[in-house]
Amino acid sequence: MATLGELERTVMDMLWETGEAVTANMLRDKLAQSPEGPQAHKELAVTTVLTVLSRLEKKGLVDRERDTRPHRYQAVTSREDHTAELMHQVLGSAPDREAVLARFLGTVSDGEAATLRKLLGRN
Repeated sequence: MATLGELERTVMDMLWETGEAVTANMLRDKLAQSPEGPQAHKELAVTTVLTVLSRLEKKGLVDRERDTRPHRYQAVTSREDHTAELMHQVLGSAPDREAVLARFLGTVSDGEAATLRKLLGRN
């Protein structure tokens, strides 16, 4: 799974938050209003947003509705599915998965540990 640049991550966050297909212009306007670094995104050209969306589409993260003009873009999977896939990929690349899991579990809070036990069916 490809890594995401800062602007790609911000666009994906917006697509996940919106939950519906949006145009590049809509995303550009939303980026300009973003509280997280409005100066960085205030003057973005729509072509820049389209380039980012094209890269995200090539990475398999975004789907483009080609039957409408302007095209609309939507996240292919949820944020949770994407994060789980990243975790699975990183874990799969580790030579000692058990050691990685042990280190990870050593960093979770008591609440997160309780959630993990519940999800694994061990109260």
